[in-house]
Amino acid sequence: MPTSRSCRLGVSLVTVAVLVSPAAGAPAAAAAPTRPPASAAELPLGPAGLGEQRTRTAVQPGVTLTTIVRGAVDPAAVWTVELAIPGGPTSPDPDAPPAALSDRASADGLAARVRSAGFDPRVEEVVTAPTADDAGGSLGWRVRVGGEAMKAGADALLARLAAAGFTGSSRYTGWDGGSTARGPWQVRVLTIDPRRFSGSLVASYGPDLERRETTSALARTAGATAATNAGYFVLDPKAGAPGDPAGVGVYDGRLLSETVGRRPALVLHEDARRTAVERLRWTGSVARDGRRLVLDGIDRVPGLIRNCGGTADDAPTARPRHDVTCTDDEELVVFTPQFGASTPVGAGAEVVLDRRSRVVAVRASRGVALAQGQRSVQATGDLAPRLTALARVGQRLRVTTGLQGSGHRLLRPGSGAFVVNGGPELVREGRVHVTARADGFVQPSTSVYYGFSHQRNPRTFAGVDRAGRTLIATVDGRSTTSLGTSIVETAALARALGMREAVNLDGGGSTTMVTGGQVVNSPSDATGERPVGDALLVLPRAASHR
Repeated sequence: MPTSRSCRLGVSLVTVAVLVSPAAGAPAAAAAPTRPPASAAELPLGPAGLGEQRTRTAVQPGVTLTTIVRGAVDPAAVWTVELAIPGGPTSPDPDAPPAALSDRASADGLAARVRSAGFDPRVEEVVTAPTADDAGGSLGWRVRVGGEAMKAGADALLARLAAAGFTGSSRYTGWDGGSTARGPWQVRVLTIDPRRFSGSLVASYGPDLERRETTSALARTAGATAATNAGYFVLDPKAGAPGDPAGVGVYDGRLLSETVGRRPALVLHEDARRTAVERLRWTGSVARDGRRLVLDGIDRVPGLIRNCGGTADDAPTARPRHDVTCTDDEELVVFTPQFGASTPVGAGAEVVLDRRSRVVAVRASRGVALAQGQRSVQATGDLAPRLTALARVGQRLRVTTGLQGSGHRLLRPGSGAFVVNGGPELVREGRVHVTARADGFVQPSTSVYYGFSHQRNPRTFAGVDRAGRTLIATVDGRSTTSLGTSIVETAALARALGMREAVNLDGGGSTTMVTGGQVVNSPSDATGERPVGDALLVLPRAASHR
């Protein structure tokens, strides 16, 4: 068997190849001597009977990497021009879904104008699969032009359409959701078996929350043997502090970011035991002498609530709404030194507390560098005078934050506990259970669901199997060498891999897997590996995160 060695960590990487449902004429490969950590059943991607190559790699004791390549390039898939209003290359969020869908009459009207300009458009209805809390059905109608074997042909057609006054983007039809595509798909699964694992499974955000770093940089700094990207985070400075988790974040027992409604989250422990998908809700308050103010957030820019899911006075909604930034002119947010070099600057008030919760400063504006052990509370709008009236220098201000699980039980994450945000839920009790509507992916604009959920994209997802093993998986996408998966396909894939609970994590250009110090998948951003907010790290026993 081929063997490679990581010099930095001294970890042997032993690889075993397995061929499942081989295509005609494909070479046979050695059978694995033990049952693979990911289910050997044929993956539910494309029609049955596609060729499927599996390779197993021992990353460290108790940790294996299974790489699965399924299918091959489908000659029926072509490059086309989709007439739409995409985010475009100047968008601060390259994952922003295109506004590609409309009603039938609008689509027909656009097609008529395109036809009058000398092109041959087609109008296609987009029908999406049902989920656990949404009936699915027609999302709307799109207008496409052409069918080219190569992207260059579609780009040339797009240039001619642009010269005629139309806006669009080149798309590969293999990225459309549907069961007829024949691939290929590239899937990678890290399996951590707590019965044999002697290292640490942790989540890390780097030096502070507001600075993004690549997954490989976070892995390298921590000495990790394996890593993937983790939760959603702020990317656009207009939506908050770039790098800040856009959902719950608990790192080594410290709650550093509030929840988005009751969106699902991945709960981990350092010893890789008791991994779970939980729906959590955070609570927080500031109090003195019986007077109490309710907190709106932790370690984020006041007034900007990425993915929404906050309080009743947030606009436009208090419910989760993915990739939307809700606003609130009156907020109370607590800060820790983990946020960054300084707390956000702006109008309002800020109270600084020492490690014993005694007030050391009451400021008439916001923005201060916190020393280790200090915290601060910022207030905006009408809450500013209410906060300053509550705080007195030298007196204690009681700041409490916590998480509630199901049944409103109070959770107290201890040292060695980690929580990263995600959504939607994918698998519950061993059955596909996609909660697209509850988790904010079904929105008034159907283009959001079309771009994020219905179409195939790179994905990162994680869960736990019936044996208590933690599984963290990536699917490459946005290329012709790996199509990616829709959200419904991702859920079916998670179940097929053996997950009895699973949640979708951040994907798109963020999807990255690292083993042995190297990025082993193909991140989809044209610029290469994307800096992210946090990452899941597998550490050897010698590399302690404490």
